[in-house]
Amino acid sequence: MEAWQSYLNTKLDLYEHLSGEIEARRALAEQVEVRRWKNGSGLDRGADDKRGKGIGRDGGRGTGIGTGAGAGPGIGMAAGAYSGLEEGRGKGTSTGTGIGLGARRGTAATLEARVGGMPKPYPAEYWAQLEQCAALLAERMSGRQLLAAEAEALLAAESAMPPGGWRAAAQLARLHGRLQMTAALEGPTTRRRLAWPGRARSAPRCHRCGSEARQRVPCAACGLTACAYCEACLALGRSRACALLLRSAAQGAVPARGEASRGTALAPTGGGLARWGLSAAQSAAAAAALAFLARPPAEDGPGRFLLWAVTGAGKTEMIFPLIQHTLDQGGRALVATPRRDVVLELAPRLAKAFPDTSLATLYGGSSERWKDAQLTLATTHQLMRFYQGFDLVIIDELDAFPYHNDPMLAHAATSCCKPEGHFIYLSATPPTRLQREVALGKLAHAKVPVRFHRHPLPVPKLINMPAVAQCIRRKQLPPTIVRSIRTSLQRDAQVFVFVTRIAQIEAFVQLMRRTFPTISIEGTSSQDAERAAKVIAFRERSIRLLVTTTILERGVTIPRSDVFILDADNGLFDEASLVQMAGRAGRSLDDPAGRVVFAASRRTRSQVKAVSQIRKMNAIARRKGYLRPPVPRS
Repeated sequence: MEAWQSYLNTKLDLYEHLSGEIEARRALAEQVEVRRWKNGSGLDRGADDKRGKGIGRDGGRGTGIGTGAGAGPGIGMAAGAYSGLEEGRGKGTSTGTGIGLGARRGTAATLEARVGGMPKPYPAEYWAQLEQCAALLAERMSGRQLLAAEAEALLAAESAMPPGGWRAAAQLARLHGRLQMTAALEGPTTRRRLAWPGRARSAPRCHRCGSEARQRVPCAACGLTACAYCEACLALGRSRACALLLRSAAQGAVPARGEASRGTALAPTGGGLARWGLSAAQSAAAAAALAFLARPPAEDGPGRFLLWAVTGAGKTEMIFPLIQHTLDQGGRALVATPRRDVVLELAPRLAKAFPDTSLATLYGGSSERWKDAQLTLATTHQLMRFYQGFDLVIIDELDAFPYHNDPMLAHAATSCCKPEGHFIYLSATPPTRLQREVALGKLAHAKVPVRFHRHPLPVPKLINMPAVAQCIRRKQLPPTIVRSIRTSLQRDAQVFVFVTRIAQIEAFVQLMRRTFPTISIEGTSSQDAERAAKVIAFRERSIRLLVTTTILERGVTIPRSDVFILDADNGLFDEASLVQMAGRAGRSLDDPAGRVVFAASRRTRSQVKAVSQIRKMNAIARRKGYLRPPVPRS
């Protein structure tokens, strides 16, 4: 099996070694190069860039993209499908691009000149420009990891970067230690021909998303008939075995506004929290998180803190002091959420809270993809373009799809945070793993057990009801659920009805319309093109009862609403889903005691645990004095 090596690092080492072996030809190379510079070729050598394929001296095939066709200073930027490096001597079996030298054939003198590599007399005026371009590239790449094509798009708007000159600048930045260049995939790029029966064949792993790259296709770039590529992060551009990945970690935060050095600054006092208008429960949680941020950085990677807040507790407002603390330290903050609609909703709120701070909003199709900002708001998929770029990473709804149980997105989140940075997790229903760490004292956390209006959470009521599919077949609803829904309608509440399957929505809507003929009833799901319009109509009370799925279990606040969860014993409704759906009720100040009903033919562990979690939060809020005192009855 051919061993995989880092193409570029080996290439640079081999270049230095080979240039000592060809001292006899260096004089000729210098003369040719000086004539080139006098003719005004400059740094703009994009027209002479050549892409070549060849057979290395070890028999492996590779690709090199030279920065010049002659004996210029290029140190080829390519990650070949195999680490056999072509010397480009123009004889024997080696016909590749060698050490970044052009693959173009020419006279014997020209071929001899190409072997020498970088000449000694590099003109000072061009070197100064190259240094400037390298510094610019390192600055723009700070905190990012991009494929070569993405890096070129990033630098396209930079007037100081000559066309094609970014490649030479990247090489110089790499030599200065300000840029890393590596193959996009790590590991063997060809299938093992011999393997023990039953043993899985090895596969390369994507540097960008951490997934295994098991797909192989013919590749025009490297010439292989089976070039590996990563299918997991294909939406962000093809990460191939022969592709080049550039990455650069951001510099450490510089204290600003009179703050102490990072890791020793004191957390803001109560006066600093007062400007945000937080409740007592919110202030206590934010103060605990700020104290965590003020601790010295851990030696084993970024610190982690969980803000466990009930639905409707105002998690967004609680992160404002944390963001301000990071910005005051001269750091960069990132707020990541799994869904695009949440990004669009949060963007104006963050812009209003931090009017003097540059803000970048990133999602699929965003026009601010290459914007540098102190504060970044992004979907979790966009994190794969960052590398150790943020001092504070806030993950909102970490238990929600698609972030939950996706190792690729977890890898992206880990990669984008600085080693000395901090993670803040926000969730009303943390995953079981995090709840276990909290119970064992392994994860710092703060609980917010009450909503902003300081009323207890509505506790679900369990009623017996046959399955929805059975009701549809019988074309009849049981009297218990009819009476309960009628009670909600009579008190002028908006009614959520959650079912498990999209295919049941239309038939169940027809059944509900026959049962309640005077009520406006609609259904929606993830496949409904009019979902957004129906939610708006529901909020405006044009629709009184909405049949839906878990697509509306999060991020939707409807004043004066009640919740009915049918088939609550179905396996699709776990504890987190039940708590989130129940959280749609009782969110408004004018109706804090909404109604929640779990309707099922049997009681399950998920239902019991969901009710238990809600009761525990109410007990904590009562014990800490966060709840409003009950109004005495007259």
